[in-house]
Order: sequence, then C-alpha cells, then structure tokens
Amino acid sequence: MYSTAEAVLEMIKPSAIGGLIDDQYIADPDERRQQILPIIEAAIADADGEIDGYLMGRYPVPLSSPAAMISKVSKDIAAYNVFSRIGIKEDGEEKNYLTRYQAAIRFLAMVAEGKISLGVPGGSAVAAAHAGDYQISSNKKIFGRRQMEGM
Repeated sequence: MYSTAEAVLEMIKPSAIGGLIDDQYIADPDERRQQILPIIEAAIADADGEIDGYLMGRYPVPLSSPAAMISKVSKDIAAYNVFSRIGIKEDGEEKNYLTRYQAAIRFLAMVAEGKISLGVPGGSAVAAAHAGDYQISSNKKIFGRRQMEGM
C-alpha cells in the first residue's frame, strides 16, 4: 500500500464520517473509526491499483520504495474514492477532494508520458523494455516503377 488508512482518515473531517458510513449517527468515536476503516482500506486498494496502472509502462509495480509524492497521490485518490461512494457535489464542501483527485491524475499521466520522473530504481529499464514493443517491418520492395519499365 502506498498510503495508510490512518493517513487517509486524517484527511477526512470527523463530522463527515457519519455520512460516509451509511448516514447513521454513531456517538462513539472508536466505533465510527472501526466502521470507516474497512471503507478507507478498500479505497486505498483501488487508488493503488489506479496508480500502478499509470506507472506500469515505466516502472516495475508495485513500487518497492515509492517516492513521497506517490504516497500523497494515493491519499488524495483514496479520499476521493471514499467520498465518491456518496457522491461529490462540485459546488459543495467535497469539491476539494475532486480537485485533489484531478491533480493526482494529471501528475500520474505526466509520469506515464515520461515528463516527470519519480527517481526510483528501474524506471528506465521498464521504459526501455517496452520501447520495442511496437515495431513494424516489411520485406524489401519487389516491384516499383523502375523494375516495371520496358515490360
């Protein structure tokens, strides 16, 4: 995992947790925490899968020693995933999660395109291995204008 449930939980306001766990009011903070943690862990797994999908063309995934930025991206995507379960209003308080998600995806797309390097080992080797994946070759031309002259 590129981020932890605790780190993602810190990004969520305590007042929002009730709405994320089936709109039920739970007074005990420990019980609320126990209800939200499996949801967050599933959101992190989805986020990390999305991250690996962008990185797999350039880096061996999952990353064994991820850059700090990957942890941040994982938290941002996971928090978005948690809130997207109930719907994110673009004009509401949740817009921040959408904005951070969109920035994370832009970052990952630039890494995938090679515009940004994560500075972790193995990046260039995977990119080089995939560089030759799409090659087209053909046989030498048999007929052409000059070969057909005089026939």
